[in-house]
Amino acid sequence: MRSLSAALEMAGRTDAGLVREHNEDAIHFDPDLGLVILADGMGGYNAGEVASGMAINVTAEVMRAQMMATPAHVKTAGSLWPVAHEMLLLATDRANLMIYQTAQANQQCAGMGTTLISAVFYNNCVALAHVGDSRVYRLRGNDLEQLTKDHSFLQEQIDAGLITEEEARYAPYKNLVTRAVGIGSMVQTELNEFQVEVGDVYLFCSDGLSDMLQDEALCELLKISKGNLSQACDLLVEQANAEGGRDNISVILVKVLRDFSADAGLWNKVAGWFGSSS
Repeated sequence: MRSLSAALEMAGRTDAGLVREHNEDAIHFDPDLGLVILADGMGGYNAGEVASGMAINVTAEVMRAQMMATPAHVKTAGSLWPVAHEMLLLATDRANLMIYQTAQANQQCAGMGTTLISAVFYNNCVALAHVGDSRVYRLRGNDLEQLTKDHSFLQEQIDAGLITEEEARYAPYKNLVTRAVGIGSMVQTELNEFQVEVGDVYLFCSDGLSDMLQDEALCELLKISKGNLSQACDLLVEQANAEGGRDNISVILVKVLRDFSADAGLWNKVAGWFGSSS
């Protein structure tokens, strides 16, 4: 398969912050595959670290195996969406089951879970699968937009009109998620797809960043530092710590350097042959 490393620049950093003894976040990114994964674990003892680590490892393994076998842009017969969507859902389901079974079998891991964002860039698109309140933002030009919607009690309160966005920033229950990977035998994953443009910068982060810095601050920091993604990651983490660093902080940045469209015609024809013969 074709490497995307010439089209996508990636950088990432994870930090324990200033309050937590352990870092229960985990990150993974692969510019060759166009793959990004971020998890924010939860649970007693060190179970949060176990959950997020398992989520990253299982998701990366499943996605890599699938993408090596079939290009992400291929559409199988009868499907409205490219196989990238099915890949992400399968990987999340597999990670969920592995974490859940581990928690059931080990008392110290009982109740552990994790947020999970996994993304694949392909054919000038990005498909995003997410569970929980870790976020994805897109900087396009001077505008920063949040692409994911938190699966949290706080977001439900906002949606119901019970509190405002400003009140939500100071709510005492802001970290209560309504969905997590590994807490049940099945998981409800939200999946979205977006067209990408050359020059876009995508920010993947745990709530240790988004709780510390408002969107306006994130936007300004990204605009001034997007020329060097590694430095941008450092700057975001340092600023979150300067604001208190009350949680683990994880950041992955992806910059679109050039067009990476795929010539889908031949692949779709081949997929159609296999689909019609089954």
